[in-house]
Amino acid sequence: MARDALLTTETKVIVLFMVLGLTAWYLVQQVTTNSVLDFVALIGIGVLAPTLVNEWRRRRSAD
Repeated sequence: MARDALLTTETKVIVLFMVLGLTAWYLVQQVTTNSVLDFVALIGIGVLAPTLVNEWRRRRSAD
């Protein structure tokens, strides 16, 4: 019986981009007071990017 990994590759991608999104959000706050840029950094990098990467990986493996 094969041992399952504790974290799937999708979960690793999500965690990586979550850390990158939080870091980008913090750095944007240090540079500017624009709340739109804060939102874009946090949601764009922390949520949208891993979703797109995981979907791309899923579709590539299905071919």
